[in-house]
Amino acid sequence: MKLVLVVTLVWHEALCGSPSVQIGGLFPRGADQEYSAFRVGMVQFGMADFRLTPHIDNLEVANSFAVTNCFCSQFSRGVYAIFGFYDKKSVNTITSFCETLHVSFITPSFPAEGMNQFVLQMRPDIKGPLVSLVEYYKWDKFAYLYDSDRGLSTLQVILDTAAEKKWVVTAINVGDLKDERKDEAYRSLFQDLEIRKERRIILDCEQDKVKDIMEQVITIGRHVKGYHYIIANLGFVDGDLSKIQYGGANVSGFQIVDFDDPVVTKFDQRWEALEEKEYPGADTRIRYTSALTYDAVHVMTEAFRFLHKQRIDMSRRGNSGDCLANPAVPWAQGVEIERALKQVRVDGLTGNIQFDQYGKRVNYSVTIMELKNNGPVKIGYWNEVDKMVVTKSDLYPNETMGMENKTVIVTTILEAPYVMLKKNAELFQDNDRYEGYCVDLAAEIAKHCGIRYQLRIVGDGKYGARDAETKIWNGMVGELVYGKADIAVAPLTITLVREEVIDFSKPFMSLGISIMIKKPQKSKPGVFSFLDPLAYEIWMCIVFAYIGVSVVLFLVSRFSPYEWTLEEPEDGALPLTTESTNEFGIFNSLWFSLGAFMRQGCDISPRSLSGRIVGGVWWFFTLIIISSYTANLAAFLTVERMVSPIESAEDLAKQTEIAYGTLDSGSTKEFFRRSKIALFDKMWQYMKSAEPSVFVKKTSEGVLRVRKSKGKYAYLLESTMNEYIEQRKPCDTMKVGGNLDSKGYGIATPKGSPLRVPVNLAVLKLNEQGTLDKMKNKWWYDKGECGFKDSTNKEKTSALSLSNVAGVFYILVGGLGLAMMVALVEFCYKSRAEAKKMKMKFTDAMRSKARLSITGSTGENGRVPVAYLHPGLPMSLSMTDLS
Repeated sequence: MKLVLVVTLVWHEALCGSPSVQIGGLFPRGADQEYSAFRVGMVQFGMADFRLTPHIDNLEVANSFAVTNCFCSQFSRGVYAIFGFYDKKSVNTITSFCETLHVSFITPSFPAEGMNQFVLQMRPDIKGPLVSLVEYYKWDKFAYLYDSDRGLSTLQVILDTAAEKKWVVTAINVGDLKDERKDEAYRSLFQDLEIRKERRIILDCEQDKVKDIMEQVITIGRHVKGYHYIIANLGFVDGDLSKIQYGGANVSGFQIVDFDDPVVTKFDQRWEALEEKEYPGADTRIRYTSALTYDAVHVMTEAFRFLHKQRIDMSRRGNSGDCLANPAVPWAQGVEIERALKQVRVDGLTGNIQFDQYGKRVNYSVTIMELKNNGPVKIGYWNEVDKMVVTKSDLYPNETMGMENKTVIVTTILEAPYVMLKKNAELFQDNDRYEGYCVDLAAEIAKHCGIRYQLRIVGDGKYGARDAETKIWNGMVGELVYGKADIAVAPLTITLVREEVIDFSKPFMSLGISIMIKKPQKSKPGVFSFLDPLAYEIWMCIVFAYIGVSVVLFLVSRFSPYEWTLEEPEDGALPLTTESTNEFGIFNSLWFSLGAFMRQGCDISPRSLSGRIVGGVWWFFTLIIISSYTANLAAFLTVERMVSPIESAEDLAKQTEIAYGTLDSGSTKEFFRRSKIALFDKMWQYMKSAEPSVFVKKTSEGVLRVRKSKGKYAYLLESTMNEYIEQRKPCDTMKVGGNLDSKGYGIATPKGSPLRVPVNLAVLKLNEQGTLDKMKNKWWYDKGECGFKDSTNKEKTSALSLSNVAGVFYILVGGLGLAMMVALVEFCYKSRAEAKKMKMKFTDAMRSKARLSITGSTGENGRVPVAYLHPGLPMSLSMTDLS
């Protein structure tokens, strides 16, 4: 709801004889500064013999009924003129009354369409300057965003000129958007313009709407290099342009108030001295609408002073009449006042003030402005005679002057070892409170660039990503985009989406995405760890080969006649049998193969060619196997190994037992989100749908999650940070696999920043001098707490312990025990056989065998009886028969 502040200044003869004029004033709600300028003007231009006295009424200017009532009320009081503002709903009502009743209306609002005799337009027409500027930039295709509340006259001129010069203009009305959804509508509008490749845009709106639009432009990142905006109002410096200042986009506009003009400078001094409580809005620089209001008071004062000096009778006797009378009765002196107002020639805050016969400003000058890194800059001017005149040809200079006298704001993030608080940070101030790689780097950069700087930790603790819905940048990137910082010195990854809105230096550190897991426990050597040099499959093949070779040797020995021999009797003895014997029975074959495999040999060997071929190839086979086993045995028994559950990204992707995630709002997350590689896309689909969330807000949170997850969580982060954490106590994390990509950290500056070139040169110089490598060694390894990897590996190679070879002793003990058991079985079996053969008790036979085993004799004198076979003696003669 807009309210109207009705100011009545009465022309009367006070007791002192000082005349005053009754004037109606219409001020919308929120126009505090304009009203303050109005009051200042009344005081400034009032004199002892001529003064202005205010009378205030309030009304709603958008309500035609309320405007009518107020106007009639003021007319009945005898107003001589009306100053005020209007909008598209009330402009016709006000101008109609003025034309009918011959009451002059002085306004700083947008110029009304048509020829209105009793309306004085304090605001110059912007059509001419706007068309000239578009022609100067040689635009042939652009979007024209206009506010229908300001009328359509400027739009009509643009379209007519476009038809003549064959411009392609996309006209969009932004005046009817609802306040509750305007931000969303603006974002959607600019996204549509981006699809159409419309990057040249004219904003024909009042300053408050321009502010709303530019905020959304910044939000969605359309304020970067490649975009050009023209703000089509006369208050270019009235809005807050600091947020878009470093974005890189070209922003042009117009300024009616020249703050370098001596008249304006003198007024500024008085304006700044005013109390804000008494004069609302005096705490900020005067806006162009307030300047037009001040100048309007000047014009009215000069006109009525002229009429007073000419002693023209303007008295209104008795009742002034009804404004709604039919027929209407105009005021006779209204024409005289209208002529006096149009004849005024003064120099005001808005330059030369002069009107034509239709009440429009003529012979005025408008300053052409452009936004640079150091703020708005004049590049020329426009007037009706010379049209557009460029006074500064270098429109896009590399403005590097003045940085040495400015304290540069350096945004960074608390991330070890890049930026850390000192242990006794409370004892220090400003930059001295921090230490780390990036702290040293910032100091080196400042020294090479010759600037002063102040470190400032980013408020939200994020590196910088753009929200998918709101398109707002957060983190350090957001601070650069929105003008809160001048430079970012931090482990900020150079990516395409960031490069679109900010500038990066050459990389000061190269890295890639790596995998961090909890370091697995050192595997304790197993009882049979001596079997580890060869795989399980090889051992099984060796067993089958051993059995196969023994069987083949047995068969070839059976079929080969050279393996069969007759037993030769001892001297003087008769042959016991005429049968042939073969030494390679199945057991001897197994024994021969085992002896060869153990490299011990055997008391028998093949005689036949076929048997020797089998033996030869078996010996060659065992030579290679035993040599390979021996070569690997030392490494497996002397080096303690850690068995990692995963070794690469492929291992992570094909399992679900171990969760994995990245830092939220970081380049690593953006890498997986945008990747078209099937493996990484699969990992992204898992990460974004995992419950609970696998994303962490800070790197320290991710590291802590790895350490507490007992091997059930892997963290994906930059390799440099991974290597650093691996060197910090409790030394329980490790990097596995290679890097998933290759990228670099860079120093970031806003688009078009004068710091970009000197910072880039400083980074290259530090790299060539080896300073960057020295700083990395200082903060990564010299201050490491887990020792170097090489020394760690040496410590793992140590002497064999009992646990390394315990299995060998177990086999030895087991073999000895097995031999004893087999001997006992043989002893019992033989004793039973002897007992049956000798027809004696089993216990006696065992006793006899035991005595023989212990003493070596069964007789009482300890000798063992020997059986002699005489010729003709039967073979069944037993030991008993000989005794």
